[in-house]
Amino acid sequence: MTQPLARPNALANWLLAVASLVFLMVIVGGITRLTESGLSITEWKPITGTIPPLTEADWQEAFRKYQQIPEYQLINQGMSLADFKFIFFWEWVHRLLGRVIGLAFALPLLWFAAKRAIPQGYAPRLVALLALGGLQGTIGWWMVASGLVDRTDVSHYRLATHLLTALFILAGLVWTALDLKALARDPKAQPARLTGFSIAVAVVLAIQLLFGAYTAGLNAGLASSDWPLMNAATGTFLPQPSIEGSAFHVLTNDPFVIHFVHRWWAWVAVIALVLLARRVKAVGARPVSIAIHSSFGIQILLGIATVMTHVNITLAVLHQAVGAVVVAATVWGMHILGRRPIS
Repeated sequence: MTQPLARPNALANWLLAVASLVFLMVIVGGITRLTESGLSITEWKPITGTIPPLTEADWQEAFRKYQQIPEYQLINQGMSLADFKFIFFWEWVHRLLGRVIGLAFALPLLWFAAKRAIPQGYAPRLVALLALGGLQGTIGWWMVASGLVDRTDVSHYRLATHLLTALFILAGLVWTALDLKALARDPKAQPARLTGFSIAVAVVLAIQLLFGAYTAGLNAGLASSDWPLMNAATGTFLPQPSIEGSAFHVLTNDPFVIHFVHRWWAWVAVIALVLLARRVKAVGARPVSIAIHSSFGIQILLGIATVMTHVNITLAVLHQAVGAVVVAATVWGMHILGRRPIS
């Protein structure tokens, strides 16, 4: 039951708006990675960092700090100030959007709490989402810090943590919004539950997303521009590992192996999502089934096109964006299956 002042539909719309901002953040994050912009800002200043360099002296100081890190010294030696401003822009937008999302969540949450508009039982979940968003900012800096000393890029493990946390936040926002929409329709509605089948689908999809993040972090998309073969010239289907070590080390660090796993585990994810969509359709939610099928279908085509164009930046960004759409559609389907009958 909701208390008299509860406004579940208003909260749901707010959460969906925040989810849209997170979706935009995923896109900007993809651009930041693909343009190699992520290490252009070498400091983390949560408040003063909101303002970019405003004078020529400020820009020269920011550029000087960038020139001290390995990425500049080993890869971008001789970069012009104009080129630096370009990569600085994308990292600055990425961080600024993170701050905007934080305010877009925290301030309305305080307002709803002050108005006692939050339905019973939902406050802890909303606070947890806020805390997770704050943690994401810390993870972002932890990721950047990994590339400032002794490396020319960020740790792909930390990048994967950053991306998967963003997608988990997106999933949490969508799931909670759907719970609140159900509550708005019927005050007796209970939050949906995670079924065993849904958890299995989520695990399969999470593995695919993990290897997608590894692919981005290691530039493994460039390991092959052929499909379905890894090397059409030699007729090679299986990858040729470029590093040595344990099976786990090769699996999580070799660009060729990671690329191979990402392109073929995708079909395991497709099977899982088809099964999810069929179950969703069986309970009468055909539009959700269509959303699941459409999103993963487009994603597969974008993935193949990204490989065959040698990671065209537009296609690669779209591939990451549609990946977030796949997550949202999957959560929608999982929520449908987890809805409880109203007594």
